Amino acid sequence: MILALLVCGIAVVALVVVGLFVFGLRRRLIQRSGGTFDCSLRWNAPEHPGRDGGDTAGKGWGYGIARYNGDRIEWFRVFSYAPRPRRVLERSSIEVAGRRPPEGEEELALLSDATVLACLHQGTRLELAMSEDALTGFLAWLEAAPPGQRVNVA
Repeated sequence: MILALLVCGIAVVALVVVGLFVFGLRRRLIQRSGGTFDCSLRWNAPEHPGRDGGDTAGKGWGYGIARYNGDRIEWFRVFSYAPRPRRVLERSSIEVAGRRPPEGEEELALLSDATVLACLHQGTRLELAMSEDALTGFLAWLEAAPPGQRVNVA
């Protein structure tokens, strides 16, 4: 009986260690190609967070890593084992509507130095939260679109 419990305990610890290793390996593989930055994302964001009854402020944010890949931004959830991006944003489809500091409960849900960027992507309202340095790079990437591509940067 004791031997069975010991074997089960060792198996559980081994599974946890393997899971953490795979989790770290995934993050390394995402960052391997370079051009990554920490970026929280809220899909189908409310138009006025905190003013729509107050119950949507700070909710719906997913912490992730964004990666530049040609004319696309690939967004991966941090706490996931999935090898593929959760969202893909095409440069030609992103319209920046404005930027603001985190409000209310968002300050707890986002990184401390984050700026929230309100965008439209193919008719869907979304918000990206990133550091000032990442925001500067993101806006420069949007503005560096090839000639003839429509770019809307507020």
